[in-house]
Amino acid sequence: MSRDRDAEGRARSARPRDAFGRPLPHGAEGVARVPDDYAPTAEQAVADGVEMLRLDRPFHAHEIFEGRWKSCPPDERELWQGLAQICVGLTHLQRGNARGAETLLERGAARLVPVEGRPYGIDAARAARARSVADLLAALGAEL
Repeated sequence: MSRDRDAEGRARSARPRDAFGRPLPHGAEGVARVPDDYAPTAEQAVADGVEMLRLDRPFHAHEIFEGRWKSCPPDERELWQGLAQICVGLTHLQRGNARGAETLLERGAARLVPVEGRPYGIDAARAARARSVADLLAALGAEL
């Protein structure tokens, strides 16, 4: 079985995804995904991440924060990668994978704990303790 590849030959799943980020069969109707070349500003990443979290789509918020992490200045990488990992942990909770959730929530928290202050209005210490979409929204300065 051959894997989907991008123009550079890297593995990329072209399969559609459901609202929880689970792959669907080729040809199925899924929800819109974040483009692979998405490189938002910090402010745009927060706004778009909040929008996805309000829709209860932490998998998609993870893709947004990952887009920022891959394009941000080096001194911000821990913040964005930590947020992306917290979102993956919340995705595992939605999917009923408690063990995977705990692993990713801990990994994300470890990246966020050293972040000082409130970069871009994000309460990193509060985000590190997030165990629900509502918790993370509050850390991002938003509500459901």
